[in-house]
Amino acid sequence: MKYYLIAGEASGDLHGSNLMKALKNADKQAQFRFLGGDLMIAQGGELVKHYSDMAFMGFVEVALNLRTILKNLSQAKEDLLRFKPDALVLIDFPGFNMKIAEFAKKHHIKVFYYISPKVWAWNQKRVLRIKKVVDHLFCILPFEVDFYRTWGMEVDYVGNPLLDAIADFRPLPDFREKNDLDGRPLVALLPGSRKQEISKILPDMLATAARFPDYQFVIAGAPNFGEDHYQSFMTGVKYPVVFNQTYDLLSNSEAAVVASGTATLETALFHIPEVVVYKANGISIAIARLVIKIRFISLVNLIMDKEVVKELIQQDCNPEKIGAELHLLLKDTGYRNNMLQNYQTLSDKMGEPGASQRTAEGIVKYLKTS
Repeated sequence: MKYYLIAGEASGDLHGSNLMKALKNADKQAQFRFLGGDLMIAQGGELVKHYSDMAFMGFVEVALNLRTILKNLSQAKEDLLRFKPDALVLIDFPGFNMKIAEFAKKHHIKVFYYISPKVWAWNQKRVLRIKKVVDHLFCILPFEVDFYRTWGMEVDYVGNPLLDAIADFRPLPDFREKNDLDGRPLVALLPGSRKQEISKILPDMLATAARFPDYQFVIAGAPNFGEDHYQSFMTGVKYPVVFNQTYDLLSNSEAAVVASGTATLETALFHIPEVVVYKANGISIAIARLVIKIRFISLVNLIMDKEVVKELIQQDCNPEKIGAELHLLLKDTGYRNNMLQNYQTLSDKMGEPGASQRTAEGIVKYLKTS
Protein backbone atom coordinates (compact mmCIF):
# COMPACT_ATOMS: atom_id res chain seq x y z
CA MET A 1 0.00 0.00 0.00
CA LYS A 2 0.97 3.63 -0.43
CA TYR A 3 1.64 5.82 2.62
CA TYR A 4 2.01 9.59 2.72
CA LEU A 5 3.63 10.81 5.97
CA ILE A 6 4.05 14.34 7.29
CA ALA A 7 6.47 15.18 10.12
CA GLY A 8 7.34 18.83 10.58
CA GLU A 9 10.17 18.80 13.13
CA ALA A 10 13.09 16.76 14.44
CA SER A 11 11.12 14.65 16.91
CA GLY A 12 8.56 13.83 14.23
CA ASP A 13 11.37 12.78 11.90
CA LEU A 14 12.59 10.32 14.55
CA HIS A 15 9.13 8.87 15.18
CA GLY A 16 8.33 8.87 11.47
CA SER A 17 11.46 6.89 10.62
CA ASN A 18 10.65 4.26 13.26
CA LEU A 19 7.07 4.04 12.03
CA MET A 20 8.24 3.61 8.42
CA LYS A 21 10.51 0.77 9.52
CA ALA A 22 7.58 -0.87 11.30
CA LEU A 23 5.24 -0.36 8.34
CA LYS A 24 7.72 -2.15 6.09
CA ASN A 25 7.50 -5.12 8.47
CA ALA A 26 3.70 -5.03 8.57
CA ASP A 27 3.25 -4.38 4.83
CA LYS A 28 5.91 -5.82 2.54
CA GLN A 29 4.56 -3.74 -0.38
CA ALA A 30 4.73 -0.41 1.47
CA GLN A 31 5.60 2.66 -0.59
CA PHE A 32 6.40 6.01 1.03
CA ARG A 33 6.26 9.66 0.15
CA PHE A 34 6.78 12.19 2.91
CA LEU A 35 7.55 15.56 4.38
CA GLY A 36 10.20 14.90 7.01
CA GLY A 37 13.91 14.74 7.62
CA ASP A 38 17.14 12.80 7.33
CA LEU A 39 16.05 9.83 9.46
CA MET A 40 12.97 9.29 7.30
CA ILE A 41 15.07 9.65 4.16
CA ALA A 42 17.21 6.76 5.41
CA GLN A 43 14.13 4.50 5.42
CA GLY A 44 13.54 4.98 1.69
CA GLY A 45 10.71 6.55 -0.26
CA GLU A 46 10.58 10.05 -1.69
CA LEU A 47 11.13 13.28 0.24
CA VAL A 48 8.84 16.16 -0.73
CA LYS A 49 10.11 18.78 1.74
CA HIS A 50 12.57 18.79 4.61
CA TYR A 51 11.23 19.79 8.02
CA SER A 52 13.93 22.46 8.34
CA ASP A 53 11.84 24.52 5.91
CA MET A 54 8.65 23.99 7.91
CA ALA A 55 9.31 24.27 11.66
CA PHE A 56 7.96 27.56 13.01
CA MET A 57 6.89 27.72 16.65
CA GLY A 58 5.13 30.51 18.50
CA PHE A 59 2.27 32.84 17.56
CA VAL A 60 4.51 35.67 16.36
CA GLU A 61 6.92 33.35 14.55
CA VAL A 62 4.05 31.73 12.66
CA ALA A 63 2.64 35.13 11.70
CA LEU A 64 6.02 36.32 10.40
CA ASN A 65 6.41 33.21 8.27
CA LEU A 66 2.79 32.86 7.16
CA ARG A 67 3.58 33.14 3.44
CA THR A 68 6.05 30.25 3.65
CA ILE A 69 3.62 28.15 5.69
CA LEU A 70 0.80 28.70 3.19
CA LYS A 71 3.11 27.80 0.32
CA ASN A 72 4.12 24.59 2.12
CA LEU A 73 0.46 23.72 2.70
CA SER A 74 -0.41 24.26 -0.92
CA GLN A 75 2.51 22.16 -2.11
CA ALA A 76 1.64 19.32 0.27
CA LYS A 77 -2.02 19.28 -0.81
CA GLU A 78 -1.15 19.17 -4.51
CA ASP A 79 1.43 16.46 -3.98
CA LEU A 80 -0.95 14.40 -1.85
CA LEU A 81 -3.53 14.32 -4.64
CA ARG A 82 -0.90 13.36 -7.22
CA PHE A 83 0.39 10.47 -5.08
CA LYS A 84 -3.12 9.20 -4.18
CA PRO A 85 -2.07 7.27 -1.06
CA ASP A 86 -4.04 4.55 0.66
CA ALA A 87 -3.28 6.29 3.95
CA LEU A 88 -2.22 9.73 5.10
CA VAL A 89 -0.20 9.40 8.30
CA LEU A 90 0.20 12.65 10.24
CA ILE A 91 2.81 12.87 12.98
CA ASP A 92 2.28 15.55 15.65
CA PHE A 93 2.82 19.09 14.11
CA PRO A 94 -0.90 19.96 14.58
CA GLY A 95 -1.11 23.50 13.18
CA PHE A 96 -0.08 22.24 9.76
CA ASN A 97 -1.31 18.67 9.91
CA MET A 98 -4.88 19.39 10.95
CA LYS A 99 -5.33 21.53 7.85
CA ILE A 100 -3.98 18.69 5.73
CA ALA A 101 -6.32 16.27 7.52
CA GLU A 102 -9.36 18.39 6.62
CA PHE A 103 -8.22 18.54 2.99
CA ALA A 104 -7.60 14.79 2.82
CA LYS A 105 -10.96 13.98 4.36
CA LYS A 106 -12.73 16.03 1.67
CA HIS A 107 -10.90 13.97 -0.95
CA HIS A 108 -11.80 10.63 0.69
CA ILE A 109 -8.27 9.78 1.81
CA LYS A 110 -7.97 7.75 5.02
CA VAL A 111 -6.42 9.89 7.77
CA PHE A 112 -4.36 8.36 10.59
CA TYR A 113 -2.90 10.62 13.27
CA TYR A 114 0.12 9.39 15.21
CA ILE A 115 1.00 11.35 18.35
CA SER A 116 -2.04 13.32 19.37
CA PRO A 117 -2.29 17.09 19.03
CA LYS A 118 -2.01 18.51 22.54
CA VAL A 119 -5.65 19.50 22.70
CA TRP A 120 -5.67 18.72 26.43
CA ALA A 121 -3.41 21.76 26.93
CA TRP A 122 -5.64 24.43 25.42
CA ASN A 123 -8.92 24.85 23.50
CA GLN A 124 -10.13 21.36 24.28
CA LYS A 125 -13.09 21.76 21.93
CA ARG A 126 -10.63 21.05 19.10
CA VAL A 127 -11.37 17.40 19.87
CA LEU A 128 -14.63 17.87 17.96
CA ARG A 129 -12.63 18.90 14.90
CA ILE A 130 -10.36 15.87 15.27
CA LYS A 131 -13.39 13.56 15.44
CA LYS A 132 -14.60 14.93 12.10
CA VAL A 133 -11.41 14.65 10.07
CA VAL A 134 -9.26 11.89 11.63
CA ASP A 135 -10.23 8.25 11.05
CA HIS A 136 -7.95 6.78 13.70
CA LEU A 137 -5.84 8.44 16.38
CA PHE A 138 -2.84 6.72 17.97
CA CYS A 139 -1.84 8.25 21.33
CA ILE A 140 1.52 7.97 23.10
CA LEU A 141 0.81 9.48 26.53
CA PRO A 142 -1.04 7.42 29.15
CA PHE A 143 -3.45 10.15 30.27
CA GLU A 144 -4.69 10.89 26.74
CA VAL A 145 -6.99 7.86 26.51
CA ASP A 146 -9.19 9.02 29.39
CA PHE A 147 -9.11 12.61 28.13
CA TYR A 148 -10.47 11.68 24.70
CA ARG A 149 -13.02 9.33 26.23
CA THR A 150 -14.56 12.25 28.14
CA TRP A 151 -15.26 13.75 24.71
CA GLY A 152 -16.82 10.54 23.40
CA MET A 153 -13.83 9.53 21.29
CA GLU A 154 -12.12 6.15 21.47
CA VAL A 155 -8.44 6.19 20.57
CA ASP A 156 -5.62 3.65 20.38
CA TYR A 157 -2.95 3.90 23.10
CA VAL A 158 0.23 2.41 21.66
CA GLY A 159 2.87 3.36 24.23
CA ASN A 160 5.62 5.85 23.55
CA PRO A 161 7.89 5.63 20.47
CA LEU A 162 10.81 7.08 22.39
CA LEU A 163 11.00 3.72 24.14
CA ASP A 164 11.55 2.11 20.73
CA ALA A 165 14.34 4.49 19.82
CA ILE A 166 16.04 4.05 23.19
CA ALA A 167 15.70 0.27 23.05
CA ASP A 168 17.37 0.28 19.60
CA PHE A 169 20.20 2.53 20.78
CA ARG A 170 23.67 0.99 20.86
CA PRO A 171 26.26 3.26 22.52
CA LEU A 172 29.51 4.09 20.80
CA PRO A 173 32.33 2.74 22.95
CA ASP A 174 34.68 5.45 21.66
CA PHE A 175 32.26 8.39 21.89
CA ARG A 176 34.69 10.59 23.84
CA GLU A 177 37.66 9.82 21.60
CA LYS A 178 35.66 10.23 18.41
CA ASN A 179 34.61 13.74 19.45
CA ASP A 180 37.92 14.82 21.02
CA LEU A 181 36.37 15.21 24.48
CA ASP A 182 38.65 15.48 27.49
CA GLY A 183 38.40 13.62 30.80
CA ARG A 184 36.14 16.07 32.64
CA PRO A 185 32.59 14.96 33.53
CA LEU A 186 30.15 15.86 30.76
CA VAL A 187 27.07 18.08 30.88
CA ALA A 188 24.76 17.93 27.85
CA LEU A 189 23.23 21.06 26.33
CA LEU A 190 20.11 20.42 24.23
CA PRO A 191 18.97 23.82 22.89
CA GLY A 192 16.23 22.53 20.56
CA SER A 193 15.98 22.06 16.82
CA ARG A 194 14.38 25.32 15.67
CA LYS A 195 16.40 28.36 14.69
CA GLN A 196 14.48 30.74 16.95
CA GLU A 197 14.78 28.37 19.92
CA ILE A 198 18.52 28.04 19.55
CA SER A 199 19.08 31.77 19.17
CA LYS A 200 17.18 32.56 22.38
CA ILE A 201 18.21 29.63 24.57
CA LEU A 202 21.78 28.71 23.62
CA PRO A 203 23.40 31.98 24.80
CA ASP A 204 22.03 31.42 28.32
CA MET A 205 23.21 27.82 28.23
CA LEU A 206 26.72 28.88 27.24
CA ALA A 207 26.84 31.59 29.89
CA THR A 208 25.86 28.93 32.43
CA ALA A 209 28.61 26.61 31.18
CA ALA A 210 31.24 29.25 31.90
CA ARG A 211 30.35 28.94 35.61
CA PHE A 212 31.39 25.26 35.74
CA PRO A 213 35.02 25.01 34.55
CA ASP A 214 35.44 21.53 36.06
CA TYR A 215 32.85 20.11 33.63
CA GLN A 216 32.92 19.79 29.88
CA PHE A 217 29.73 21.08 28.26
CA VAL A 218 28.77 19.54 24.92
CA ILE A 219 26.02 20.78 22.59
CA ALA A 220 23.67 18.36 20.86
CA GLY A 221 23.42 19.88 17.38
CA ALA A 222 20.28 19.60 15.27
CA PRO A 223 21.03 17.95 11.90
CA ASN A 224 19.45 20.83 9.96
CA PHE A 225 22.22 23.21 11.12
CA GLY A 226 25.97 23.14 10.65
CA GLU A 227 28.62 23.56 13.33
CA ASP A 228 29.23 27.16 12.20
CA HIS A 229 25.72 28.09 13.32
CA TYR A 230 26.47 26.99 16.89
CA GLN A 231 29.96 28.47 16.90
CA SER A 232 28.46 31.86 16.01
CA PHE A 233 27.04 32.07 19.56
CA MET A 234 30.41 31.46 21.21
CA THR A 235 32.95 34.06 22.23
CA GLY A 236 36.27 33.08 23.72
CA VAL A 237 35.71 29.49 24.84
CA LYS A 238 34.63 27.06 22.14
CA TYR A 239 32.30 24.24 23.16
CA PRO A 240 32.08 20.91 21.30
CA VAL A 241 29.05 20.27 19.11
CA VAL A 242 28.01 16.70 18.24
CA PHE A 243 25.52 15.76 15.54
CA ASN A 244 23.35 12.64 15.37
CA GLN A 245 24.82 11.46 18.67
CA THR A 246 22.37 12.87 21.21
CA TYR A 247 21.76 9.52 22.88
CA ASP A 248 25.50 8.88 23.15
CA LEU A 249 25.92 12.33 24.66
CA LEU A 250 23.15 11.77 27.19
CA SER A 251 24.39 8.32 28.18
CA ASN A 252 27.83 9.79 28.93
CA SER A 253 26.59 12.88 30.81
CA GLU A 254 26.22 13.67 34.49
CA ALA A 255 23.39 16.14 33.91
CA ALA A 256 21.69 18.10 31.12
CA VAL A 257 20.17 21.48 30.36
CA VAL A 258 17.29 20.81 27.98
CA ALA A 259 14.97 23.02 25.94
CA SER A 260 11.33 22.13 26.53
CA GLY A 261 10.12 19.51 24.08
CA THR A 262 10.42 15.81 23.39
CA ALA A 263 14.06 15.87 24.50
CA THR A 264 13.00 16.44 28.12
CA LEU A 265 11.32 13.04 28.16
CA GLU A 266 14.21 11.38 26.31
CA THR A 267 16.64 12.75 28.90
CA ALA A 268 14.50 11.46 31.75
CA LEU A 269 14.18 8.01 30.18
CA PHE A 270 17.98 7.89 30.07
CA HIS A 271 17.84 8.74 33.80
CA ILE A 272 19.99 11.86 33.39
CA PRO A 273 19.17 14.64 35.90
CA GLU A 274 18.02 17.72 33.99
CA VAL A 275 16.78 21.26 34.19
CA VAL A 276 14.20 22.29 31.58
CA VAL A 277 14.49 25.74 30.01
CA TYR A 278 12.52 27.72 27.48
CA LYS A 279 12.54 31.21 26.07
CA ALA A 280 10.64 32.59 23.08
CA ASN A 281 9.22 35.79 21.67
CA GLY A 282 7.65 37.71 24.56
CA ILE A 283 4.33 38.21 22.80
CA SER A 284 4.09 34.50 21.94
CA ILE A 285 4.73 33.55 25.56
CA ALA A 286 2.16 36.08 26.83
CA ILE A 287 -0.50 34.69 24.50
CA ALA A 288 0.41 31.13 25.43
CA ARG A 289 0.01 31.89 29.14
CA LEU A 290 -3.48 33.20 28.45
CA VAL A 291 -4.70 30.15 26.53
CA ILE A 292 -2.74 27.18 27.86
CA LYS A 293 -4.49 25.45 30.75
CA ILE A 294 -1.81 23.07 32.04
CA ARG A 295 0.45 23.37 35.08
CA PHE A 296 3.68 22.33 33.38
CA ILE A 297 5.38 22.54 29.99
CA SER A 298 7.72 19.53 30.18
CA LEU A 299 6.44 16.07 29.31
CA VAL A 300 8.16 14.65 32.37
CA ASN A 301 6.11 16.77 34.76
CA LEU A 302 2.91 16.40 32.74
CA ILE A 303 3.05 12.61 32.80
CA MET A 304 3.97 12.51 36.49
CA ASP A 305 1.44 15.26 37.29
CA LYS A 306 3.92 16.94 39.63
CA GLU A 307 7.19 18.86 39.46
CA VAL A 308 9.93 16.30 38.95
CA VAL A 309 12.25 18.56 36.96
CA LYS A 310 12.64 22.32 37.40
CA GLU A 311 11.16 24.42 34.59
CA LEU A 312 12.80 27.79 33.96
CA ILE A 313 10.72 29.75 31.46
CA GLN A 314 11.24 33.16 29.86
CA GLN A 315 12.73 35.60 32.44
CA ASP A 316 13.61 32.65 34.70
CA CYS A 317 15.68 31.20 31.87
CA ASN A 318 18.91 32.96 32.78
CA PRO A 319 22.45 31.84 33.70
CA GLU A 320 21.97 32.53 37.41
CA LYS A 321 18.89 30.33 37.85
CA ILE A 322 20.04 27.65 35.41
CA GLY A 323 23.40 27.55 37.19
CA ALA A 324 21.80 27.25 40.63
CA GLU A 325 19.66 24.32 39.53
CA LEU A 326 22.55 22.65 37.73
CA HIS A 327 24.67 22.95 40.87
CA LEU A 328 22.00 21.01 42.79
CA LEU A 329 21.84 18.33 40.12
CA LEU A 330 25.61 17.87 40.13
CA LYS A 331 26.48 18.37 43.80
CA ASP A 332 23.45 17.65 45.99
CA THR A 333 23.25 13.86 46.27
CA GLY A 334 19.84 13.84 47.95
CA TYR A 335 18.32 16.19 45.37
CA ARG A 336 19.81 14.18 42.53
CA ASN A 337 18.68 10.81 43.91
CA ASN A 338 15.14 12.06 44.44
CA MET A 339 14.93 13.01 40.77
CA LEU A 340 16.32 9.62 39.74
CA GLN A 341 13.72 7.83 41.90
CA ASN A 342 10.98 9.82 40.17
CA TYR A 343 12.51 8.89 36.81
CA GLN A 344 12.12 5.21 37.71
CA THR A 345 8.43 5.76 38.43
CA LEU A 346 8.14 7.58 35.12
CA SER A 347 9.75 4.66 33.27
CA ASP A 348 7.29 2.27 34.92
CA LYS A 349 4.36 4.46 33.81
CA MET A 350 5.62 4.60 30.21
CA GLY A 351 5.60 0.82 29.81
CA GLU A 352 7.43 -1.26 27.23
CA PRO A 353 8.83 -0.55 23.75
CA GLY A 354 6.80 -1.43 20.66
CA ALA A 355 4.77 1.72 19.94
CA SER A 356 5.92 1.98 16.34
CA GLN A 357 5.08 -1.65 15.59
CA ARG A 358 1.70 -1.46 17.33
CA THR A 359 0.84 1.70 15.37
CA ALA A 360 1.95 0.19 12.05
CA GLU A 361 -0.07 -2.97 12.67
CA GLY A 362 -3.08 -0.84 13.63
CA ILE A 363 -2.86 1.23 10.44
CA VAL A 364 -2.57 -1.86 8.23
CA LYS A 365 -5.44 -3.60 10.06
CA TYR A 366 -7.74 -0.59 9.73
CA LEU A 367 -6.91 -0.24 6.04
CA LYS A 368 -7.66 -3.91 5.36
CA THR A 369 -10.97 -3.85 7.23
CA SER A 370 -12.26 -0.51 5.91
